[in-house]
Amino acid sequence: MPIRPRASYAIVSLDVRISARADYAIRAVVELADAGDRPVSSEAIATRQDIPRPFLIKILSELRQAGLIMSVRGSEGGHLLARAPEEITIADVLEAIDGPLADIHGTNPADSTYLGAAQALSTVWIALEANIQAVLGAVSLADVVRGEIPDQVTAVAKGFTSTI
Repeated sequence: MPIRPRASYAIVSLDVRISARADYAIRAVVELADAGDRPVSSEAIATRQDIPRPFLIKILSELRQAGLIMSVRGSEGGHLLARAPEEITIADVLEAIDGPLADIHGTNPADSTYLGAAQALSTVWIALEANIQAVLGAVSLADVVRGEIPDQVTAVAKGFTSTI
């Protein structure tokens, strides 16, 4: 379960960015999850989710290479999830598109080393990565389609006030 800050602490800035590619990828696979066993064309996904089709085609190729989706050829062809929607998490999709969920200058937080007064920072970065994984790894595509986000994720969302 993600760590929640004490009420007396203020989070000054937490800058986690979701790229347009990642956002589009998640929306595309949610469309595939919603379709079940029916292949969905890239044109249909692009239209339903307002995603530029040329951009979507590149994203679908990356998702296919990552083993998250598969393609079906023919007049009734399109794209399908390669696994059940309950088995694919938001974290899986983000990692397939943008790589590791958290890194420091291209390095895994667990491998980061700091000197002197900054030594304790690696613990902070590891905790951040663990919390990102705890949230994104807890939400499956099936959860999103059903509109039933896990309780531990909704609890964090309800207790958060954005500073943006």
